[in-house]
Amino acid sequence: MSQITHPNIVDGWFKESATMWPGQAMSLQVVEILHHEKSLYQDVLVFQSTNHGNVLVLDGVIQCTERDEFAYQEMISHLPLNSHPNPRKVLVIGGGDGGVLREVVKHEIVEEVTLVEIDESVVRVSKKYLPAMALGFEHPKVKVHIGDGFAYLKENTGSYDVIITDSSDPVGPAESLFQESFFDLMRKALRPGGLICTQGECQWLHLDLIKQVLTNSRKMYPVVEYAWASVPTYPSGQIGFVLCCNEEGREIRKPIRSFSKEFEDTKLRYYSSAVHASAFVLPTFARVALESR
Repeated sequence: MSQITHPNIVDGWFKESATMWPGQAMSLQVVEILHHEKSLYQDVLVFQSTNHGNVLVLDGVIQCTERDEFAYQEMISHLPLNSHPNPRKVLVIGGGDGGVLREVVKHEIVEEVTLVEIDESVVRVSKKYLPAMALGFEHPKVKVHIGDGFAYLKENTGSYDVIITDSSDPVGPAESLFQESFFDLMRKALRPGGLICTQGECQWLHLDLIKQVLTNSRKMYPVVEYAWASVPTYPSGQIGFVLCCNEEGREIRKPIRSFSKEFEDTKLRYYSSAVHASAFVLPTFARVALESR
């Protein structure tokens, strides 16, 4: 059996290839390439790293590592869920690695969570090589639909309390998930008092894109906020979240539901009620840029 190779791995090191952060690239040392395929939608790579466990890469961009994935998964899930008083039905668009599902089902109040992932290969590969994340698929409250998020939303208006869009960057199959029309479809798929939370890029690199998404969202939602978290293997070590609510006056910046301290200390590794509130405090350069009209 021939050894697996990949153009982004040279001399034992993986180096990201991306156009959205020119002049910089994350590099990780590789122990072994575990999987590589060209799916119907993207290049899918999994390798074992020396210090970050197994790593999932789509189209040359790191999606998650076993070492730091919990920061992103917890924040994109618990920020919106703890901003809703009664989140019974949850929709996850993207998130084929299962990490968001794992976090959503930690909320006992949730009755049903549906994942819509366009690329079945991400689900299949994650179940094999990212088992601690793919745990989410095993929960009885979880339903999985392999298909297009746009089409699914059009067929499920007024159906969900919380919608979480765990997308890759706005290139390739995820490009449409940053468009105004997609945010409008999510709005229509919400129940009264519903929230959406989407991956919101990096304030060090993408302020213009973030500002445009926030501006477009404010045309449709009465409450729009931006939060962030530290994830070392994401570009510039930071990722943001766009949260929108269809209920005027809803408080998102502080949790209206919370976990016990014991739960936070034993079941979570990044998110807490205190972190929730602090996530909306932006550095001055980002706050000024995003507040300007």
